[in-house]
Amino acid sequence: MNVALLTAGGTGNRMGQDIPKQFMAIDNIPVIIYTLQAFQTHQQIDAIAVVCLKGWEVALQAYSNQFNITKLRWIFEGGDSNQHSIRNGLEGLKQGGCADSDIVLVHDGVRPLVSERIISENIAKCKEFGYAVTGMICKEAIMQKVDDTVKNITIPREELVRTQTPHTYRLGDLIDAHRRAEREHIENTVASCTLMGALGIEDQHLVMGSERNGLKLTQTEDIELFKALIHTEHDTWLK
Repeated sequence: MNVALLTAGGTGNRMGQDIPKQFMAIDNIPVIIYTLQAFQTHQQIDAIAVVCLKGWEVALQAYSNQFNITKLRWIFEGGDSNQHSIRNGLEGLKQGGCADSDIVLVHDGVRPLVSERIISENIAKCKEFGYAVTGMICKEAIMQKVDDTVKNITIPREELVRTQTPHTYRLGDLIDAHRRAEREHIENTVASCTLMGALGIEDQHLVMGSERNGLKLTQTEDIELFKALIHTEHDTWLK
């Protein structure tokens, strides 16, 4: 089984609005619904789980009912960090009857422009290699911030990757990683791929992302970009 695990447990402090960013309505549709729809319509996704901000579970279920998100099977309570939230979701999937061999695509609930291709390639790479991480090769000149200055780094930019989501693994591998991290006091990793890296997993295979999927709604200007993108049509002259 292929399961999408969406993280929507944050309060959205950086957005500075009155409600969490994942529940903000854009064109009368909550942000989390845009993300859910991407997995709902994908033929290879069998079920969806959401790790939800405490107190918003009923709203999430109501919105899902309203927008016919029939694949939403589980809603789990978020934790006090992204790592904790993901661990709650994974343990919930295990208790909910998922098998260790099931493929889990961990995806940001506020990254709504994930494409069918990216989802498909994550599943395919995970089936072949056991790990898949979505990302883009850096095209910017990357420097290291030190206090109020920037310093040069020696890694060529074509060897640097800006990770996106999904990050995709077998459920058993993810659960083992989170339990090991708990034993070794590895806390507050920012993503599943960095947790795996901290545990010594070095062969996480890359799925090429996109600039659209790179849009994670974090600040108010991201909302403006998102609205522009969803109302933009592909020019027919572009190859």
